[in-house]
Amino acid sequence: QVQLVESGGGLVQPGGSLRLSCAASGFTLEFYAIGWFRQAPGKERERVSCISSSDGRIYYADSVKGRFTISRDNAKNTVYLQMNSLKPEDTAVYYCARGAGSRCPSVPSYWGQGTQVTVSS
Repeated sequence: QVQLVESGGGLVQPGGSLRLSCAASGFTLEFYAIGWFRQAPGKERERVSCISSSDGRIYYADSVKGRFTISRDNAKNTVYLQMNSLKPEDTAVYYCARGAGSRCPSVPSYWGQGTQVTVSS
């Protein structure tokens, strides 16, 4: 019943921007923590960002601080990831993921299928 569908990925040049969207269904977004992970070939999965529902606290990985911004629109049941000043090392499959409750988890309970982001000149 819980579904997460990512969109907005694509090919962009270094220094460019993309906005990823995650449309949630089967639950009310405002009551759960939700965030973004990414994984590139040959690399471990990395938690990029997360926003909690209990206190509104936001987490960013050091590698994206100052460049990425996470936000949510509870009316649309959608979470976004605005990515600016993109670098080739940002190339990965980006996954939307939900926790079991209101706090950001290290191991989410539900995942989307992912959207490919490629940063290359």
